[in-house]
Amino acid sequence: MTSDGGIKIPSRLPLLLSHEGVLLPGSTVRFSVDSPRNMQLVSQRLLRGTSLKSTIIGVIPNTRDPEHDTDDLPTLHKLECFERVGNDWRCRAKIPHTYPVLYRIGTAGIAVQVVGSNWPKPHYSLLITGLCRFRVSSLLKERPFVLAEVEQLDKLDQYTTPATEGAAAEDEELGELSKKFYQAAVQLLGMLDMSVPVVAKFRRLLDSLPRETLPDVVASMIRTSNKEKLQVLDAVSLEERFKKALPMLTKQIEGLKLLQKTRKMNPDNEKRVTNKSGVFPGRQFNLDGEDEEEDGDDAVALEKKVHGANMPDAALRVCLKELKRLKKMPQSMPEYALTRNYLDLMVELPWSKSTKDCLDIRAARTLLDNDHYAMDKLKRRVLEYLAVRQLKTSLKGPILCFVGPPGVGKTSVGRSIARTLGREFHRIALGGVCDQSDIRGHRRTYVGSMPGRIINGLKTVGVNNPVFLLDEVDKLGKSLQGDPAAALLEVLDPEQNHSFTDHYLNVAFDLSQVLFIATANTTATIPPALLDRMEVLQVPGYTQEERVEIAHRHLIPNQLEQHGLTPQQLHIPQETTQDIISRYTREAGVRSLERKIGAICRAVAVKVAEGHRVTKTEDLIPESPTQQGEKAAPPEMPIVIDHIALKDILGPPLFEMEVSERLTLPGVALGLAWTPLGGEIMFVEASRMEGDGQLTLTGQLGDVMKESAHLAISWLRTNAKTYQLTNMVGSPDPLEGTDIHLHFPAGAVTKDGPSAGVTIVTCLASLFSGQLVRSDVAMTGEITLRGLVLPVGGIKDKVLAAHRAGVKRVILPKRNEKDLEELPANVHVDLDFVLAGNLDEVLNAAFDGGFPGTASTLTHPQLTSKL
Repeated sequence: MTSDGGIKIPSRLPLLLSHEGVLLPGSTVRFSVDSPRNMQLVSQRLLRGTSLKSTIIGVIPNTRDPEHDTDDLPTLHKLECFERVGNDWRCRAKIPHTYPVLYRIGTAGIAVQVVGSNWPKPHYSLLITGLCRFRVSSLLKERPFVLAEVEQLDKLDQYTTPATEGAAAEDEELGELSKKFYQAAVQLLGMLDMSVPVVAKFRRLLDSLPRETLPDVVASMIRTSNKEKLQVLDAVSLEERFKKALPMLTKQIEGLKLLQKTRKMNPDNEKRVTNKSGVFPGRQFNLDGEDEEEDGDDAVALEKKVHGANMPDAALRVCLKELKRLKKMPQSMPEYALTRNYLDLMVELPWSKSTKDCLDIRAARTLLDNDHYAMDKLKRRVLEYLAVRQLKTSLKGPILCFVGPPGVGKTSVGRSIARTLGREFHRIALGGVCDQSDIRGHRRTYVGSMPGRIINGLKTVGVNNPVFLLDEVDKLGKSLQGDPAAALLEVLDPEQNHSFTDHYLNVAFDLSQVLFIATANTTATIPPALLDRMEVLQVPGYTQEERVEIAHRHLIPNQLEQHGLTPQQLHIPQETTQDIISRYTREAGVRSLERKIGAICRAVAVKVAEGHRVTKTEDLIPESPTQQGEKAAPPEMPIVIDHIALKDILGPPLFEMEVSERLTLPGVALGLAWTPLGGEIMFVEASRMEGDGQLTLTGQLGDVMKESAHLAISWLRTNAKTYQLTNMVGSPDPLEGTDIHLHFPAGAVTKDGPSAGVTIVTCLASLFSGQLVRSDVAMTGEITLRGLVLPVGGIKDKVLAAHRAGVKRVILPKRNEKDLEELPANVHVDLDFVLAGNLDEVLNAAFDGGFPGTASTLTHPQLTSKL
């Protein structure tokens, strides 16, 4: 304490380096402290000190770029490391820093409030009141915080003891400047609304403080930039300080005059100027003209956005309630950012924004046909939806589920549907999702909470009627975080999704106008409750002819474009495409086919780039090092890929037609199986040896397949006399003294399902009778203990697999006749379908000339039920 009652600052002060604001004497500013050096100052000096002296620190403007500020100052132990440039101190040339590192003039202040927080990262919030200016004399240390020896510049008693009128200036010029500044401040107050607290406080300060203190106080209250505040801070002399602050005050007055003039030209908006005009930046009295809008303006703008979002009444009430809380909340609170993010999301959601559907059915049919070949069922369903929308505009969006093997175009069809309707498209990948919060969002009470994928998708597209593609819905997982498949029930239920409630929003959102399209490889792993909400559309694999057409319409032009080639440089005939499909790919879709075409394009691109002359297909073989040095000649165009060039590029064929080779011995039959990857052919082999009647099953079989094998054995033993089946020693029981080994090749692949019964019966009948099964026959179907053939699923995929394998006759259950209508016409022409109702008909069709004993079964008496 000084003798006159003032406070004398210590000669050594810890320095707070701040790049977010400028503290002037007489003003109060809140600083955020998060750098290590400043954090050490707060924890070691402010939090541990108990005296008034320990709460006084120096605030130095840090003029470095905060993005490149690593908090590592050059060596500060000696002042000689710096050279003065104006009011800044720069490192000398021997230290590799070229930007200002320490400001010469600072403000001593007293920390009146210290608040700590750990969110979003550890930091302190300091409320500091400026006392006086000081000049840095020497720098004593830099660790753990900066400590400097300072020289006090202002007398503190002039800020606390009001002066009488006329004692503010020592000479005439200073008195004139003081008078002009006071008059300008009074003029500014006359243009403002005194009911605003900030304006009333400005009025009280203007009356109570000495005029010599007004430049610092007013410069800190009005809207000025940090650069302008630094100019006032640098003005040590009182006269220079008035000269720096007066133009800032004049600029505010001229801005208000222009604003009032504008409002007079528009009487509807004429209002008295308040703090919302931007004169005062807020409760910290410290805002740059280049910074964001002050809190009051920001809250008003956010409130306008809330009212302009056209959200339902329930959501509007929640937003207004949160907005009211936000206005009362200081920015330093972690909940401020959470509430602000919530309101921003509510404003950005498309509560009432939608796109207009394009309902031209002819144009839609043309677009779908151009984008995709085949897929008639999917296209027909889309056109039906468009037709109904023409008749009824309030139709809810359907929930479609495309089920089929990979590579058949389920995802791309969804994208084409969005283009057809003229809607926004958004894809949500659900493969591997095992947390229900991914669908429903997190509660806002959790740190890092966010809305679910549905609400995020709506925010991304910006409309409330997009096309959402829920990809791989059959691969949803389940974990301790909940079941996402169960969370999807509300999304995909047409009776519930008009009021879908996300945990983050906690208000209902209408999803009824969204067109949901789910894709899956199989329905077996989709929960029944979820499957019941969707309209399942099967997407089977392609026939060979369809693949050829798809390759020449879409795949080859696309690969040529991707590899920088043109049709004048590369030509792939249809015969070559057929060879690729039959000998290098075995799939339901066209992904492998596209990769093989891409390999051909890359091989040709090398030749085109090298400039070698391609006169024969053998020239596509890689050249020897001696040939590579020869002068290149332009290649002949186009380069035609025949079967020889195909083998040179893709190597030996991967698949051969092995059906006839495998069926050269009794005890082998060809079955048809369905997998999530499409239909497959399946060989069943059986052998017998001396034993005690045991049955051995191998090949990774499931319980259903094992039961089918036992059924087949029981039926054959029951009808052994009828079909003249004997064992190795001539006994009428085929299993007496005989062991049977039944094997399904590809033992590493798990097999299960009710469609191998007829194949096992045919295989064992061939083994016991010694007759060969026809090499061009494949079959599928389940059996009963009485010899009936039951229907199975996946008929189209199975028949297409048989068609790819070169089979000529397919035996199917009679009750599956309706499924043949979905097959292409060329498949009906190439294949001979036998529809069997019992095993007699199966055995007759599977063996050349029929099977012994089957004709006699036709004379069995038919029993009539007495019920």
